[in-house]
Amino acid sequence: MNDPETPDEVVAAGTVPWRRAGDGIEFLLVHRPRYDDWSLPKGHQDPDEPLTATAVRETLEEAGVTVRIGGRLGHTSYRTPDGTPKAVHYWAAEVVADHGFTPNSETDERRWVPARDAAALLSYAHDAELVERLDAVGVPESTVLFVRHAKAGNREDWEGDDDLRPLSGTGNTQADRLAEFLPRFGPDRVSTAPPLRCGQTVEPLTAKLGLEVSVEPLMGEHDYWDDPDSGRARFRELASVPGVTVVSSQGGVIPDVVEALLIAEQHGSRGTVAVPDDGVPSHKASTWVLGFAGDGEMLFADYYRRPPG
Repeated sequence: MNDPETPDEVVAAGTVPWRRAGDGIEFLLVHRPRYDDWSLPKGHQDPDEPLTATAVRETLEEAGVTVRIGGRLGHTSYRTPDGTPKAVHYWAAEVVADHGFTPNSETDERRWVPARDAAALLSYAHDAELVERLDAVGVPESTVLFVRHAKAGNREDWEGDDDLRPLSGTGNTQADRLAEFLPRFGPDRVSTAPPLRCGQTVEPLTAKLGLEVSVEPLMGEHDYWDDPDSGRARFRELASVPGVTVVSSQGGVIPDVVEALLIAEQHGSRGTVAVPDDGVPSHKASTWVLGFAGDGEMLFADYYRRPPG
């Protein structure tokens, strides 16, 4: 039973929406008449709704734009006027479609502003800090959604070619959930390692988005470990293509590639992403979201252990 004198935390999610403008970027802010403040689009999480879905939905409802989310920006914590603790989780988000804005009871105005003006216009320091952080790190030219294949049938029970071992029932469920989760990042293209289970993992996604699939032998364990340097180089080539690329691969490849990227990042000019103390994780149906600048330097690396639906 909950302590009635300790109110439950309110959980919300939102975005820092951005678009390219000339040589820089602009941020989209909204005005809320109820509070007479300027803020970032955000809102409460619906029951059983993944926070990534909350962030995308609330941005559409409050600002009239469709976004594809990118790197996590952390969360802000504060208390509402009645004393209830509240946490708002934020993602950077590129605006990909503007549906027009109609003033409503939630938000009655929106405004595109450069970073130097956003901090001054925003009513709350924690919102301004998010904008300043994103502006300082920069937005990606390219993003890779590095997905480990979903759960497959037991290796010991499979008598045929291991590359032909299919997903299990649980794996198919995970693939369906990935098809709900990954579109929030706005994939432009999909590649897969040769094993059947890697391709099956992204089948529901490609069917939903109408995307073709290319096969990348060097993203599979056999070819990768024959020549790891070539495998890492091929990943870099995939990561250099502007936009968002999904790469479905295996647990023997993903940790090695990601660790090499993280180590390289520690020697780069930004040095913002650390190698985990306990190694690079790669659970079944997990996703690494990796963002890259135009020069190939990594800007962010976020890990999602499982598709949150």
